Amino acid sequence: MSVLQAAWKHEFIATNGIKLHYVTQGSGPLMLMLHGFPEFWYSWRHQIPEFASDYKVVAVDLRGYNDSDKPHDRSAYVMAEFVQDVKGIIQGLGYESCVLVGHDWGGAIGSPEFMV
Repeated sequence: MSVLQAAWKHEFIATNGIKLHYVTQGSGPLMLMLHGFPEFWYSWRHQIPEFASDYKVVAVDLRGYNDSDKPHDRSAYVMAEFVQDVKGIIQGLGYESCVLVGHDWGGAIGSPEFMV
């Protein structure tokens, strides 16, 4: 295990009726990272330590991915559900806002069109 990996904390948060896995490092303002398809939190492994000196970085496994819950109903995988998950993560971690970083599908979820 590298020194950088030793600083990562694997945690879970309950939001929007499901349990989501995330990896976090650092403290300060919240920076939330949303991965693309078909990735998971690990796609942010190089960025997490770079931003952790200034932010509480949280790289989440979106619903249906890796160690997060995988609801069976297809209706659980619509944009409104993903957006509620993200809002719940922000609030559940004790923040009102965050720097939102998204790639691919994560970028679509975090777009201003949906995050209003």
